[in-house]
Amino acid sequence: MSETLKMTRECDKDFMDKVVVVTGGAHGIGQSIAHKFSENGAIVCVIDINDNPYFKGDIGNKDTLEEFAEKVISDYGHVDYLINNAPPAMKGISEASYEDFEYALKVGVTAPFYLTKLLKPYFNQGAAIVNISSSRDRMSQPETESYTSAKGGISALTHSLAISLAGKVRVNSISPGWIDTYEKNYIGADAMQQPVGRVGKPEDIANMVLYLCSEKAGFITGENICIDGGMTRQMIYHDDYGWNLNIES
Repeated sequence: MSETLKMTRECDKDFMDKVVVVTGGAHGIGQSIAHKFSENGAIVCVIDINDNPYFKGDIGNKDTLEEFAEKVISDYGHVDYLINNAPPAMKGISEASYEDFEYALKVGVTAPFYLTKLLKPYFNQGAAIVNISSSRDRMSQPETESYTSAKGGISALTHSLAISLAGKVRVNSISPGWIDTYEKNYIGADAMQQPVGRVGKPEDIANMVLYLCSEKAGFITGENICIDGGMTRQMIYHDDYGWNLNIES
């Protein structure tokens, strides 16, 4: 038997008939995560504001979260993995209203907390939660306050939940960098500025999600893993290694 086939069968065994909840699972990273779990025999329950086969709804709404959790438990009775992926809106201090900022935190921090709370009695022993944060939890561009704050919040929520749920559920987070969720072919500077020489793909994140949910990661909890092609490790100074700051007059 080839090594690839052997690894695939082992993965099938890990996730066969496991119940997985994925928020924001109808597009991009979430869709890739949902597909990867389904591919490996898991039962996937998606909630997304966009159309999907399981549950359409806005996780920024408390009643929607309660209705969704009730459906999952009514359908399957337990949960093995929760993937809090749904992204908050990105608005900056110049244009974001109080309501805009509050809503971003509802989607990015409150919903993952409350969904975890709702599902807490139903997690199987050895369950895992993976929160999708962002490399923006540690670095910023101008006018990104709502998104950046939510991603910083979910990174901190991760290690807090890891301690509260210790002994039953492992909780980790992933901080993606630039991930191409629209299947564009980025070349030139967009690709080469990344130390790995390319922009990330949704499956780069999905593969790590499955690893963190597997028994192979059984000694990992409360951790954040940044998957960004090395961008946050790269020091940038004007006029050094081809980097130039264009200061507009």
